[in-house]
Amino acid sequence: MWSDIFYPDNPKRREQLIRRSQELQDLMKNNFRATNQLIDAMNKHLSCSFEHISLNESATLRENCDVIIECMRKIQAEVERIDKRLKEKLEPTLYEKLRSLSSLSTVDFKAISRAFAIVCGIGSLGSTVLFGVLLKNGAILSNIAGKFAKIGATALAGVVLTVVFLGIDMIVEAILGKIEGDRLWAELEKYDRALAEFRPASEQYQDNITYVRIKIEMLNE
Repeated sequence: MWSDIFYPDNPKRREQLIRRSQELQDLMKNNFRATNQLIDAMNKHLSCSFEHISLNESATLRENCDVIIECMRKIQAEVERIDKRLKEKLEPTLYEKLRSLSSLSTVDFKAISRAFAIVCGIGSLGSTVLFGVLLKNGAILSNIAGKFAKIGATALAGVVLTVVFLGIDMIVEAILGKIEGDRLWAELEKYDRALAEFRPASEQYQDNITYVRIKIEMLNE
């Protein structure tokens, strides 16, 4: 195997990279699914009109990263637009309560719902909770988008996703000839480090979306 040339004395490292590729497959699929769940929630509770995104295994790793990064940018832009208008409609104290999701009384919820009805055309407890969480955890979107960008900047980003998912031997085969031998190990190391950061960021991102969905469901019971 080609990869044995570059891993003659380090089988554990080779196995780690194989696991990373398998892990990437799960993380990519789960991040796309979580983003679509967020899109569904925003379309329903904030009257947005986002379309679902799909993981395309026939496209390159970079192309798939670009798809989800662009989607997250659009979501962030919409959150900022709604935030700006809500800030104009709400009293400063009430706006700060919305941002922190703390000490919101029934009266507060009604006032915020009226503001949402004006800004988004719909106002509900779900609108308040969803938007409050998006404001409070705004860094989550930018953080995961940054991790996607980091993976998209590696040399492996030009490899078709199906090949990346097949494991390290296929990856080496795909990029061999494009990268000089003495650079290959460095690029694989860079890929490994990017994936090590990608996992916790992905888990946090997915957990936050799950939290929002559960919170909204509890309010609707």
